[in-house]
Order: sequence, then structure tokens, then C-alpha cells
Amino acid sequence: MEKRMVLMLAIILALLGGLGFVKFKQVEAAIAQGKSFKIPPTAVTTVLAKKETWPSTLSVIGTAAAIQGVTVSADLPGTIDKIHFESGQWVKEGEILVELDTRQEKAQLASLEAQRDLAKINYGRAQELVKQGVIAKAEFDNATAQQKATEAQVGDIKAAIARKTIHAPFSGVLGIRQVSLVQYLAPGQAIVSLQTLSPIYVNFGVPQQDTGKIVAGHVLRVTNSDLPGMAFTGRIIALDSVINEQTRNIQVQAVVTNKDNKLRPGMFLQVELPLGSPREVMPLPASAINYAPYGDSVYIVGDMKDDKGNTYRGVRQQVVRVEGSRGDQV
Repeated sequence: MEKRMVLMLAIILALLGGLGFVKFKQVEAAIAQGKSFKIPPTAVTTVLAKKETWPSTLSVIGTAAAIQGVTVSADLPGTIDKIHFESGQWVKEGEILVELDTRQEKAQLASLEAQRDLAKINYGRAQELVKQGVIAKAEFDNATAQQKATEAQVGDIKAAIARKTIHAPFSGVLGIRQVSLVQYLAPGQAIVSLQTLSPIYVNFGVPQQDTGKIVAGHVLRVTNSDLPGMAFTGRIIALDSVINEQTRNIQVQAVVTNKDNKLRPGMFLQVELPLGSPREVMPLPASAINYAPYGDSVYIVGDMKDDKGNTYRGVRQQVVRVEGSRGDQV
């Protein structure tokens, strides 16, 4: 019995020793392989940098705004009786847009006109009688005041009727209608927006360091990515009197010729401002620039040497100064 146990123990020890030896060899081989492993080179895309002459321009973001733009509303309450326009319609200055119900005012007008006519007759009679000395001057003054009061009342009710007929204050394009027939309209409630489209304002901000280069009358170019192949020209008409403390930009306003009314108020625009004579630059794709708080940089591919003096193809980081862009080129 003891011999069997000794034999089994010897066999187990031999197996464990063999497994340990095999595992040791595997680890040893892995360590040797790791020491000899070399990281494969990283695949990159390169571009050959060349000097070019670019016009000296400043590219900024602007917003289109109507020279004249209002939300048409009524200043008196009433029920809508007639609507004379459709959404998106072009209207001329003075065209009737909406008429409110004025039946009550017209009835009041008829009553007041009758009172006015009677007051005129009484005034004429009093005028003759006072000349003849039949009535006192006080009675004549009373007739005169009555005649003027009725004239004023008639004028007041006519003005109220006129105010319930809403006209286009200027020529332009209407927006989407916001009212319906027989709807009660409260004072100041929106009816429809009205905007002029051509010409159109473009508002944008310019950094304070370029403020001295911006002068009223300078010509500029406006584009929009949603309108490929189209460019709009305009001129600067005004600069704000203060610089924004948060952005350190000054607001500039330009008036632009809006060909075919393609630009709409509120539209996002790219504005190019010529600032001086052309300059030499080194344009690179925008994706090649590494932006960082301590400075912008690019990676330059070139021949380098390792510690042993062997030449290899590698990269080095180069700090650059970014000044403007044109499309996807910086």
C-alpha cells in the first residue's frame, strides 16, 4: 500500500514538473517575441505645401435682416369681416389686407351725421338771428360749439372705421396668415408678417483689431452654402458706436442687392471683406491644423535620424499662425 502511494506521488510530481517546464518555455518565448516586436508605421495622408497669393480679406459670419419688416396687426378690437390676401403674396404699399366688421360704427356714423347736419342748420339760423339782435351772443356761441362738437364726433367715428381697414404699410412679401374669417381680433394681435426683400440688410461682427480697416462705403461679397454658385455684392453703410464687451466685436451693417429674392431675413451668411493688398500665404487643408490653447500647429513629414544616426521618414510638429480661410483651405 505504501509503495503504491509513493509511486502515485512520484508520477504526480513528474507531471507537475513537466507542465511547469512547458509553461516556462512558453513565457520565455513570448518575452523574446515581445522584445523583438516593432510597431508598424502609421499610415497618414500628406499634401505638398506651396505658397500662394491670396487677396487680403476677412471672412465673418453674418445674418440677413429686412430693411423694413413688421408684423401687421390691428390697433382696435373687432371681428374679421374680409381677408384680401394669401400667405406668401407680394403686396404693394396701401393695399387692403383685412377689413374688420364696422356695422355698429357705421350706424353710429349715420346718427352722428344727422346730428351734425342739424347742428349746421341751427348754427346758420343762430348766425342770422344774432346779426339781427334777436338772440343773445351766448346762444350763438352755444350753437357754434354744438356744430363743432358734432363735426368732431363724426370725424372720430370715421377715423375708427378707417382704422378697422388694415392696409400694407409698405411694399413687400407677406408671410403665413395667422387669422381666419369671423375671428375676433384683439388689439395688437398678429395678422401676418410683412418684409421687404430687395435690397436687404446684412449684419455681422468684426474683431476690434480690424475695426480701423472697416469704412462705410467698402464693397463686400456675401455667399450662402445653401445657394452654391451664387454670390451677392453690397456695401457697408454703418458701424456701431460701441464694441461689445463680451465678444470684443463691433457690429457692422451692410446693404446687399438681393438677386431674385434668394436671401431671406434671418438667413445665415458668409461675408468676405477686402482689407488691403494681396498677401503670400501657405494654404493647408483645415483638417491638417491642430488647434490648441498654447498655439496652433501642423505636422511636417521629413527625413530624420535616430539615436544611431540612421535616416528614417518621420514627422515633426510645427507651430503656425492661422489667418483666415477660403472654403476648406486655411
